[in-house]
Amino acid sequence: MRSPSELFSNLEVTGQPFATAMQHADLLSGLLLLGALLAAGSRSIPGGGRDWLAMMIFAAAGALGGLSPEVCADEISARCRAMEWSFQLPFQQYAHIVAGILEFGGITVALLLAFERTRGEQGAAARVYRGVTMGAVVAYPLLGAAYLLNLLGGVMEAVFFTGFTIIVLTQLLERTNPERCRSSKPPPAHP
Repeated sequence: MRSPSELFSNLEVTGQPFATAMQHADLLSGLLLLGALLAAGSRSIPGGGRDWLAMMIFAAAGALGGLSPEVCADEISARCRAMEWSFQLPFQQYAHIVAGILEFGGITVALLLAFERTRGEQGAAARVYRGVTMGAVVAYPLLGAAYLLNLLGGVMEAVFFTGFTIIVLTQLLERTNPERCRSSKPPPAHP
């Protein structure tokens, strides 16, 4: 990346060094997360179906972003940005933008649902969801300012991608925790 204001999506623009590898990494990570979430199941934790669905949207949007890389670097090219705003670029550019919005929206909804689901709990997952939610309350306005001012967007994205990774790992660990999974099954019926 040439600037801290450049977004990570610019690394996938055709013609950039390693663009194909970045596109494939996006696609593969989305597909692997979809597979992991499907394997863990929507009912693996009590009341966790809605945040599981939001995580599925996040994963699918990540894969879509890899399938539809941007065609030009809108954060570092004024010409590209002007063409983007006047809808003169191929559909693929806008599909990538929509995928990014769905990705951020999906994981944000998943975080809020997980935060609400674990409210009042004292376990590690509940503490992680509380901490990341508090961080998001501070970070989202900063991200919005970075995008609007075209300043430090790459730095803010790095912060968010770190948070996303924490949420993904917490979701998967929570969903595959044998103790948590056992508590989600109804007790055996007595004759």
